[in-house]
Amino acid sequence: MAVIFWVEDQMHWINKFSQVLTEADLDGSENELRVYHFAEEAKQAIKQTEAASAPDIALLDARLNGNDQAGFSVSEALRKKWPELPILYLSEHSGTDIERDALETHSAADFISKQQRNADQVLCWRLRASLKQKQPSGEQHEIVSGPLRIDLDNWNIYWNDVRLMNPANARRALAPMPRKLLRELVECSPRPLSTLQMADRLDLDPERFSYAAYRQHIRTLRQSIDAADGASGSFLERCKQGQGIVTFGDEQAYCWRMEK
Repeated sequence: MAVIFWVEDQMHWINKFSQVLTEADLDGSENELRVYHFAEEAKQAIKQTEAASAPDIALLDARLNGNDQAGFSVSEALRKKWPELPILYLSEHSGTDIERDALETHSAADFISKQQRNADQVLCWRLRASLKQKQPSGEQHEIVSGPLRIDLDNWNIYWNDVRLMNPANARRALAPMPRKLLRELVECSPRPLSTLQMADRLDLDPERFSYAAYRQHIRTLRQSIDAADGASGSFLERCKQGQGIVTFGDEQAYCWRMEK
């Protein structure tokens, strides 16, 4: 049974997704929903819950009762108590500054639009993907490949101990999706992953995760690593020479190659 900590202030959304969330096949049995309508109510529940009784995953609405920051305040309380808890947003405000802040500033594991096609199915896919990436205590805490290090506890990625940041804004963290892609590439190295293979590994909708999206995330990763390497262009050149993030075959796949 997976325990889902859910903050949502509108009853019609609770009615729409409650059954989906309860019956979603996350670990083979029916899930437990802990539903809160207000940010303060949720934060009080976090405060009163024993540290050892952490939920398995949190699902937040960013904008609660007219306050754009309310969901983020719940996220901060969750992070403070359970730093490794996967936090996803289920929101009507995709494609806005709210989504940007959730992903880049508050390190959300994912951001899902309530109004997208097949939203209930997409929600289940994303929940399963986030839970699959959650590392139980006692297991591997980092992945190392040459100068690259992926911290599996907080999902930060480092190149020569320099943290990878958003190449368009060095003050912002690298978004979750490029980090997820890089982990999959490193774990599968030297085997390449096509667009469909990557979508399957991350439980993404193959109709929405296109090669163009894959290519853009790869470009972001290459630029981020190059920035951590001093923005000299040496990592970009390394990729062209068959090391780092390498374009494979017909340019529909990528792989990670690094000399030991």
